[in-house]
Amino acid sequence: MDLSSLTLFSASSPTWQQPVVSNTHTAQVNTEEQKARSSETTAQASEETDAPASRETTGPTRPDGTPLAPEEIQHLEQLKQTDREVRQHEMAHQTAGGPYTGGASYEYELGPDGKRYAVAGEVPIDYGPVPGDPTATIEKMQTVIAAALAPAEPSSKDLQVAAQARQYLLEAKLEAAMEQSEMNMARRAGEATTGEVSSTPNVQAA
Repeated sequence: MDLSSLTLFSASSPTWQQPVVSNTHTAQVNTEEQKARSSETTAQASEETDAPASRETTGPTRPDGTPLAPEEIQHLEQLKQTDREVRQHEMAHQTAGGPYTGGASYEYELGPDGKRYAVAGEVPIDYGPVPGDPTATIEKMQTVIAAALAPAEPSSKDLQVAAQARQYLLEAKLEAAMEQSEMNMARRAGEATTGEVSSTPNVQAA
């Protein structure tokens, strides 16, 4: 056989053609992959663009609108926590003290965001005894003690007020006991006098 008459299938042969279907499928796959990559790139760019704006909008800022530094944010959170604790502390005094407490007054610190936060507070408490009425003093001192010790962590001044109120309470109890003893003695004396009068015979004038 003459080998020179055979036609070889090569890339340069005019009779060899790559299947059209494969080319179409490959082109479609490549197009879909490009679209997917393009969508991912666009979405990622959008997220990167939106993220800083979102952080700037929702994060704490200075009065001029510029974002706070990390250490400023930490300080701000501490101020907010202190403000909550101080207000809860004074509210506990007022709630338990009722008519014997006044309005709360606060000391403020200016935060990095330009707002004021309470860092200390005070509620006036009337813990003086009721003059001439030990029973009323006892009731008042019991309320005062409850008010002074109402916060979860009473201050040293709160403890001093409670200690003074306890002293007044003890004195009032002692005074009330003495008054009660005197009343009992007077009552017994009165009963004895009444008995003597009733046992004395009536003498009528002639």
